[in-house]
Amino acid sequence: MQMLHDILTAILNADGNILLWIQDNLRFSWLNPVMIRITGLGNHGIIWIIIGVVLLFPRKTRRAGILSLLALLCAHLLCNEVLKDYVARIRPYEVVDGLRCIIAKENSWSFPSGHAMTAFAAAVVIFKSRPRRLGVPVLALAFVISFSRLYVGVHYPTDVIFGAVMGTLIGLAFFWILGDRKYKERARRKARRRRARR
Repeated sequence: MQMLHDILTAILNADGNILLWIQDNLRFSWLNPVMIRITGLGNHGIIWIIIGVVLLFPRKTRRAGILSLLALLCAHLLCNEVLKDYVARIRPYEVVDGLRCIIAKENSWSFPSGHAMTAFAAAVVIFKSRPRRLGVPVLALAFVISFSRLYVGVHYPTDVIFGAVMGTLIGLAFFWILGDRKYKERARRKARRRRARR
């Protein structure tokens, strides 16, 4: 039991130290407004709702739009209605000495990051379901929004990592269960080629 306590304490200390390092080395006055705007894109999943709705209009992207919105909803409910209240982790700016939050304080628990979970749930579905010219920028946006939560000081790294992993799993589940057959077959061919090269 003591060993588990020591491991958790080490993780918590590392979490806080990483945030302080980001604050001391990566925060700049000219960059702050940009990162605040980026983190705002993920509020209530608004950017992902917009992208999903836009994808509904062309027939060839409709399935990706529907699946991204369903994955987004699933991630939102799991994160905000189940995990946050169950874990009840206090926000880092409340407990990490010297950490300054540069946006309005959040009124929910810290773990996991809802921004990261919803971003990756929606982005992974789109990444897997559409050509790379659309999938790669969308996935990059998910990474940037997730990192912005560390930059502004409202989440621990483990909050964001867990949220990103859970969101990815949700996105993959929706893709493999309900995704377009053509894109699933393409993913299987790539996996077979990777295995053959080993």
